Order: sequence, then C-alpha cells, then structure tokens
Amino acid sequence: MDAIRLALLREVLAGTEWPGAARRFAGSLRASVGTRGGGLLLVGTDAYEPWHLAAHLDDEAAWAGLPELSPTLVRHRIPHGPLPAHLSVGLRRLERAGRGETLLVVAPDAPGAGLLERVADARRGGVTVLALDHGHAELHALAHDALATPAEAGPDLDTLQHLVSAATTDPRLAAPRLRDRLARLTAHLTAPPPAPW
Repeated sequence: MDAIRLALLREVLAGTEWPGAARRFAGSLRASVGTRGGGLLLVGTDAYEPWHLAAHLDDEAAWAGLPELSPTLVRHRIPHGPLPAHLSVGLRRLERAGRGETLLVVAPDAPGAGLLERVADARRGGVTVLALDHGHAELHALAHDALATPAEAGPDLDTLQHLVSAATTDPRLAAPRLRDRLARLTAHLTAPPPAPW
C-alpha cells in the first residue's frame, strides 16, 4: 500500500480505536524482535497464507534499515519444484523455534488444532507469540499480545495488517538507545538534591 492510500486509510479511521491499537501492537512486535535478538516468524492458517503482510514487513524493514523486522514466512504447504529459500519454509520450522524468536500468527479463520499445538510448543520453547486475528480465544490464550478485529465490525484483517506493518517503523516506537539512557541516568545522578520541606 503506498503512502497516499495509507494516509487516506488513517484519515478514514481517525477517531476510532484502530490506528492507536495498530500502533500499540506494532510496538509490541518491534520491541519483541528488537530486544530479544531472534528472528520474526510469520504464519497463517491452513486456509490463509499471510504473504501480503510478509511482503509489507519486508519492505518496511528495508526502508527503515531494521532487518530484524523482515519475517520468515512459514507455510503450511510448499509447492513442488525449485523455490527460493525464503518461500520454502514449512511448519517444521516452528519445532526449531526457540528463545529470542517471535512468532506472529495471522488468522482470519480458525487456526486449527495442529497449528495451535505447534504455537503452544513454540511458546513453551521461549518464543514470543503475537496474534492478529478475529478474536480466537484459544489463540489469544497462547499469545503474549493480540490484536483482534471482530469479523462483523471494524476494519477487515487486511486493513489491520496494513496499519500494523506501516506502524512498525514509526520512529516513536524505537527503544531508547544506550547513549540516551546513559544521558538520562547521568542527569538524574548529577541533579541537585530536592529542597528540604
């Protein structure tokens, strides 16, 4: 989605909870991949592959110089024939996921018992789980953070994916740099003591 369409989308949704909710969720996503040092895995359901979100996150990561936001798309079915490495990652990748990695599950339909089991195993292995869906209770129980749009109201899941992917590179979401934190600590330590009562 280009910048003009995104600006129009934000204008249409201004005054609703959705731009702020997308920014909050994007902050969770960015903090998870930024501070833990692992990779970002992106998976959909058996019937839905979030390749569009993967492409947008990859573009945003490249434009912002944040390679940690570039996801690995995990696919339920890999077509036969020679494929580039980034298009041939199957569900078995979730079995190897571990501490420091983030798993973003996009589920416009029910995730299914097999996927939920893999997500639960990944979480037990130390993976941070995030969910973007229509409010599936079982998936939300596994997620560290979730953003849900009701199927019958609010923006559709594709719209929400655009808002989230664009918000991930918002400079206001950046964690403070070490130098900034040290400057604040120094200012605090060198400040005069408070005036006596």
